[in-house]
Amino acid sequence: MLPLTETELNNVISELEIQDITTATIRQIVALAKALEKESETPFIHLEIGNPGLVAEQIGVDAECKALQSGVANIYPDIAGIPEIKQAGSDFIKAFLDLEIPSKCIIPTVGSMQASYTLMTLLKQRIPGKDTILIFDPGFPAQKHQAKMLGMKCVEFDIYDYRGKKLKEKLDEVLRDGNVTAMIYSNPNNPSWSNFTQEELKYIGEAATRYDVIVLEDLAYMGMDFRSDCSVPNEPPFIPSVGKYTDNYILLISSSKIFSYAGQRIAIVAMSPEVFNRRYPVLDKFYEMPNFGECYIYGVLYTASSGVTHSAQWAMAAMMEMATKGDLPFIAHTKEYGRRASKMKEAFLSNGFHIVYEKDGHQDISDGFFFTVGYKNLSGEQLQKELMRYGISSISLKSTNSTKDGVRVCVSLMTEENLFNELENRLKHFNNDHQ
Repeated sequence: MLPLTETELNNVISELEIQDITTATIRQIVALAKALEKESETPFIHLEIGNPGLVAEQIGVDAECKALQSGVANIYPDIAGIPEIKQAGSDFIKAFLDLEIPSKCIIPTVGSMQASYTLMTLLKQRIPGKDTILIFDPGFPAQKHQAKMLGMKCVEFDIYDYRGKKLKEKLDEVLRDGNVTAMIYSNPNNPSWSNFTQEELKYIGEAATRYDVIVLEDLAYMGMDFRSDCSVPNEPPFIPSVGKYTDNYILLISSSKIFSYAGQRIAIVAMSPEVFNRRYPVLDKFYEMPNFGECYIYGVLYTASSGVTHSAQWAMAAMMEMATKGDLPFIAHTKEYGRRASKMKEAFLSNGFHIVYEKDGHQDISDGFFFTVGYKNLSGEQLQKELMRYGISSISLKSTNSTKDGVRVCVSLMTEENLFNELENRLKHFNNDHQ
């Protein structure tokens, strides 16, 4: 029965040995919500995890089945990627981002999680003294944890406080010491769903060139800023990228959200040719390989997984190829997330909540996969726990290293229309009890 008492909630938290709910991993919060469902005998509304809420693109499923039936299951895939995924990735990036990346610079990985982890490994080594990564906050909690696991130093700041020209000044302040080797962000941002403006991407790119920093641009939600229509391949407007303003960039493009293909763990790393071909004395000595790209493929990725699932590479290749031809309108498909966000924001705002990260420059943030909410004077921990008592599971902004109070809302699992009514009812109950 809902709402749960504070004692009931705290007892389950203790049973699961969660030390701090605000810094718990997303998977821990999912486990907590499932345990509380049993305790309350009531299904929860799951706003914490970003599982795709759309059906996997059939083009990928068909291509993967065909590949398996053709006999690839008993053949090790090329560690650098099958030729089809490398060419499809190059064409896809040209069609939607208007960037020229040769096929040799396209490398499949076991999702973008493996990509960021393995890239951090190499980026930490490339130049002695450059041992720090700049993480734009708020950000994907797992990436900060990856850096921590690798013993990589981190420097961070909340982007909300440094929009526009303030970002240029802040980047100079952070990077001028010369110890930062890379910076990482997602665009659109997880969790705030804010997007860098072209001006801000220019500042990031220019700073990367000026201070010899490699930008890891995580395009997990590529094309999902629905305020402009970037859905027509090879025609402007193109999806914004830092690649327009520097040669020091690596793109991470995952199939998980854009193609709803999360279960097969397939993504591509796309290095600018300048990054791929650059030589470093330290890497040459350590890996005995000629350039950054070769060290990444044959020195790091090989030891991490010995390649990406063969059939999944065929699936990703087919989806990117069909999208480039205009036969797979993936951006149109993902617009469903914008519809859900719009309805959910209305429910929160009409019941006393406010949007925490609300603007990109002078524009309201777009409706998409995530948004952030706060409630009156409640801290992030208080709000997360109180929503849990009412059967609404979310993650605290603190877990994303945000400096703001609030929680992240993910719209993906709102797959049935009755869930919107149930969310509205629970938020009304919550608001009435917290007047």
